[in-house]
Amino acid sequence: MLAAVPSEALREGRGDPLHLLAQALGLPADAATDAQVVAGSYQPHTAITAEADRAVDRLVVACGGVRDEHTACRIGLLVQAAGAMPALIEGRNPPVDATRRVTPTGETIELGLNGIAFGAGRHACPGRAQALALASTQLAFHRLHRGDTPLILPNAWDFASGAAFADAGFLAVGTTSLGVAAANGLPDAAGATLTQTLDLASRLVKLDVPITVDLEAGFGQDPSELSAQLWELGVAGVNIEDGRSDHLCEPVEQARFLRAFKDGAPGLFLNARIDTYWLGIMTDSTLERAKRYEQAGADGVFVPGLTDDRAISATANGVDVPLNVLAQPDAGRLAALGVRRISTGSLLYRSALGAAVQVAASLRDGRPLDPQAPSYEAVQTLVEASLDADGLRVPSRRVPDEPRLRSSEPGSSSWVA
Repeated sequence: MLAAVPSEALREGRGDPLHLLAQALGLPADAATDAQVVAGSYQPHTAITAEADRAVDRLVVACGGVRDEHTACRIGLLVQAAGAMPALIEGRNPPVDATRRVTPTGETIELGLNGIAFGAGRHACPGRAQALALASTQLAFHRLHRGDTPLILPNAWDFASGAAFADAGFLAVGTTSLGVAAANGLPDAAGATLTQTLDLASRLVKLDVPITVDLEAGFGQDPSELSAQLWELGVAGVNIEDGRSDHLCEPVEQARFLRAFKDGAPGLFLNARIDTYWLGIMTDSTLERAKRYEQAGADGVFVPGLTDDRAISATANGVDVPLNVLAQPDAGRLAALGVRRISTGSLLYRSALGAAVQVAASLRDGRPLDPQAPSYEAVQTLVEASLDADGLRVPSRRVPDEPRLRSSEPGSSSWVA
């Protein structure tokens, strides 16, 4: 059965890994939801519930209604993946901590799986390639925080900016809440851009790099439902802040929110943003908040506004999860202090806005122009590559009367419409 599920096709898929596996097994994507229910009653130490029995019945129907070995194998693969996939992505030990077999002489042989999630020897998991392919995007994003150098994360405000960052070789792309809000004529940090944020996320996941999304304070949504929705889109990570306009959320309340969010999608990289330095209040509570959020399930902590070397080092050394700060001069210095992720925040959006105004003003005022802009064709190619992923194609076009002025004189501007 596994031979009929090529790992390369799974690796190229986008979305919830369990949904992709269900579809590869010839089942509807929503069979993954029933598999997760069954997984809660699958292990010997867990209780079998009526809800799990009903979920099994629905899975049998999805498999054709015949209760045979083939159906059992399909359901078994999906159910085991439901429990094991989040553990694989997060780097935790698998749900089953050992395999056991009884020899013909009655001897029980046990192999512990801690540290070897796919087993070994005669006990090796035959689905290793498929599991790694399914988890490749989310797994890659988690591991980017444990590399030799900090992850440099550019933050996009629309599809074109995200595609340009990916095309430039950045290993992951985030979103900027200010950029998304301002581009849509809305204020930042007001919980007003849920629809726009989800729409942008659904577009960015078409790129070949992991995507992490700024969720402000959660947009007033049910945390577990929101995380599940993002996971199904194929998002690899999120930022959630404890700032509330001009004050901070109580850390106990914020920790409950983060725990519920993590429970909804355990594989998502949850970056807990701490706004003590950003708002300039209660900075002495930063480390205590970081530890509490880590205990609640956060995979990383983000402290925008943290710039003092001693404070950065103390925060990085005070938690066991990666520390994220905003971009500052000398990334090497930040790395030496223990920073594992450097985000650009709204800097790139603001820089692009400033550059656009500068070019327009130069044109108006008759000043020399040097826009350093990508060509029309380059931008069109970024969009076409995305449309190709959906089986569509937009033919390259050029408006005949648009100017395309190129000058070979040194120092002169080069215009491409």
